[in-house]
Amino acid sequence: MNICVFDTETTSLDKPFCYNIGYIIINTITWQILVCRSFVVEQVWHNLPLFSSAYYADKRDLYIRSMKARKTIMDKFGYICRQMRKDFSQFNVENAFAYNSNFDEKVFNFNCDWYKCLNPFDTITIKDIRGFVHEYLIDDNFKQFCEEHQYFTESGNYSTTAETLFKYIDDNPDFIEEHTALKDSEIEAKILQYCVERGANLENNFTSKRSIVRKQEKNLKIKTSDNEEYNFKYSSIRINKDKTQITLK
Repeated sequence: MNICVFDTETTSLDKPFCYNIGYIIINTITWQILVCRSFVVEQVWHNLPLFSSAYYADKRDLYIRSMKARKTIMDKFGYICRQMRKDFSQFNVENAFAYNSNFDEKVFNFNCDWYKCLNPFDTITIKDIRGFVHEYLIDDNFKQFCEEHQYFTESGNYSTTAETLFKYIDDNPDFIEEHTALKDSEIEAKILQYCVERGANLENNFTSKRSIVRKQEKNLKIKTSDNEEYNFKYSSIRINKDKTQITLK
């Protein structure tokens, strides 16, 4: 079947005005790219205060170069959605995939409502690539890779961002995600393809998680009534209901 892999870049998380949309349509038998499109949303691009509020606003020059090279097209959001619907129809796309797809789905719902246009995903099933990653790629080798290169979340768990996963499958710790919609779509498609090579069926759907729990060694200091101090190292702790017993592992 033909599928779409897509990504969006927005000004914020709460009111995600979209300024960049990228997507590719792929034949999943050959993994040939049939369509490759990158758009800048005209309404946000020309609203400089709004665009400047984006986390990646400093990439504006990158978009300018891409538009000058005709690799990216500027258009109104409604016309971009119309082109997407046309491509989905022409190539019989029934399933779309994105990394952390809940956010990208929210982006289209918000912007289609704001601009009063038809949502190109109204008849398309959207699936989260991260769910496939957790089902097929998270193993001891991945965890060892994260340990070796210190790829952890702020809370100390294993990172499962698209950047971390691509570093892993490409065996390239120096890779830096561009954070533009088309380039990110391309690496996310490669991650999905890697899952398929490991046995994933794209007809399925899997629950995604934000991170993978990592056992972390912590310190516990206990001081007794006679001022004796004891230090313990543990990765998990359990306290019984009446709080008279602590079990460390």
